[in-house]
Amino acid sequence: MPHFAADVLTAARGLRLARRSLLVSACLLPWAGLAYAQPAVRDHATLAMVAEPQTLDPMASTADLVGTIMQHVYETLYTFDGKWNVVPMLAEGQPRISADGKVYTIALRKGVMLHNGRELNADDVVASLQRWIEQSPRGKAVGKQLAHVQAKGPLTVEIALTAPYAPLLAQLALPSGMAAIMAKDSIATPLKDFVGTGPYQFKERRPDQYLLLERFDKYSARKEPANGYGGKREALIRELRFVPVPNANTRVEGALAGQYDFADLLPTEALPRLEKAAGKTVPVMTPAFGFPYLVFNTKEGVMANQPLRQALQTALGEGEMLAAGFGDTRFFTAEGNHFPKGSPFYSTAGTELYNQRNAPKSKEQAAKAGYKGEPVRVLTSRQYDFHYNMALLMAEQLKRAGFKVELNVVDWATLVQRRNDAKLWDVYVTHSGQFPEPMLSPPQLGDGAPGWWDTPAKKAVLSAFNAESDPVKRGALWGKVQQTVYDEVPYVNVGKFSGLSAKSPALDGYTPATWPFFWNVKVK
Repeated sequence: MPHFAADVLTAARGLRLARRSLLVSACLLPWAGLAYAQPAVRDHATLAMVAEPQTLDPMASTADLVGTIMQHVYETLYTFDGKWNVVPMLAEGQPRISADGKVYTIALRKGVMLHNGRELNADDVVASLQRWIEQSPRGKAVGKQLAHVQAKGPLTVEIALTAPYAPLLAQLALPSGMAAIMAKDSIATPLKDFVGTGPYQFKERRPDQYLLLERFDKYSARKEPANGYGGKREALIRELRFVPVPNANTRVEGALAGQYDFADLLPTEALPRLEKAAGKTVPVMTPAFGFPYLVFNTKEGVMANQPLRQALQTALGEGEMLAAGFGDTRFFTAEGNHFPKGSPFYSTAGTELYNQRNAPKSKEQAAKAGYKGEPVRVLTSRQYDFHYNMALLMAEQLKRAGFKVELNVVDWATLVQRRNDAKLWDVYVTHSGQFPEPMLSPPQLGDGAPGWWDTPAKKAVLSAFNAESDPVKRGALWGKVQQTVYDEVPYVNVGKFSGLSAKSPALDGYTPATWPFFWNVKVK
């Protein structure tokens, strides 16, 4: 072998030995290579929800859980800004309304892409609204006011009413029981393909494990600055993982352990622990989040008797129930007015019937109503911890008044299913967001929602209320609606509460909201 070749081989062997020596040294030194390590980039967020959604069809359920998740996939013609004003989303702007208040002409934004790759048009909107009118409890209520919904061009929709209906745009904006706009060719019953226009698109669902939504790269955002649910939406996180965690304490522990980027609706007693866990989790308080309420079965069973519902209302001490549900007085307000002071719908009508906690009077009323000791079947769930705690105390209040109470505790998905069958329950516990428009909540003010309140008095007061467009006059008319609710007791508004959730310090940009949303949010 020539000398120069031997020298090259010798040098190569030496270089290989030197490299091996360096690698061994690096393996032995725990800090080796740290100077060159790149920080891991996380492109997903894990979001702990209160339950498994019973459906992904946003029209099929008024459950907040369904609206919270699917508002990322589907959008509406209008939505709400940070002060609950109705603002356009898929609509180009505010509608043109005829002089008689009956015809709304809505121009659609141009170039909005559906998840299937084509542009949204008026036919998609008309087909979606027709399905909403047929299937959603909220849509059915609006449908009774409609003469027609028609396309008036590729990007124009006309909604004609039989009479002026002031809550129309607010109804079209609500995420719960959503008037979701979907691709016409994806519409089916049951819904199998979830094709909307939102910043996220459906990717995968594994029941009781997770639901995955991924960023829609062709999303057509509005140009206005983000404001509440309105304005520009950006999917800054590649993938949203919604995980059902029915046990409230498990959600708390997972938040404290850093397992979740967001944990929804936590028990209020967890607040001190969350506050002490600085650096690990951040408590999130949503002021005036909503109101818990009790729905009565006015169609069948023992509560179909109106005087007996009045007797039960007399037995209730809503203040005690709120204390049982929320504990800390920072989280609740016991007051009989359905809307707070400062709202145009503030009224004290009927509030002398609130928080009576009068067992002897209730027992006397029940006897006059013909009560014979039949069980009052109360349907509740532990997924919402405050529902369960309030139900326990309510049961004791009713027993003191001589009622026989049967407490049926089920998971939330089962409750939502059972409440549709009038033969299975007499009272169920739920809650709703506190919105500026009365007709948005609770669904019992509409038609067809479980509870099935449908009386001449209801029709008369709501017809007058909904036909009036003047905000001042509507405020006065709301007092008559509230009085009718206290008189006929289709539901009981327990009070007002703030919500508690938790987020990871890494979750940046989250804004507290009734239906939590995760566009315009990123993981640091």
